[in-house]
Amino acid sequence: MTEVHLQDALDTLKSTGVRITPQRHAILEYIIQSMTHPTADDIYRALESKFPSMSVATVYNNLRVFRESGLVKELTYGDSSSRFDFVTNDHYHMICTGCGKIVDFHYPGLDEVEQLASHITGFEVESHRLEVYGRCPSCKQQPKNVQ
Repeated sequence: MTEVHLQDALDTLKSTGVRITPQRHAILEYIIQSMTHPTADDIYRALESKFPSMSVATVYNNLRVFRESGLVKELTYGDSSSRFDFVTNDHYHMICTGCGKIVDFHYPGLDEVEQLASHITGFEVESHRLEVYGRCPSCKQQPKNVQ
């Protein structure tokens, strides 16, 4: 399935006139294969040995192109670095408060919540985001840090 996603993504880029460089191909492939919602630095570290002349700026520039093409979503959580998600259909995120791991989960859309919010506030709803926080199975086994 990953190969199909990669080919579809490459076709999308080509159809918008974006040239497919080896670095761009590798960055896109990494994001598609990664289930960790990587940061730009994560991607850079994973690919730097394969592309020693590639810079972090190259990664950021390519992520911008992918975001503008609708291939990835940029996820921002407070002060931490943006993370990038290839799955752009509606889904939600479970975030570990111990290690920061992010896991996708699917749930029926929250259309009623959007309609109620619009009705009460008068806003025109464009989108929503749901994040659920807790401790992943690995962190649950470790004692919580006491401050």
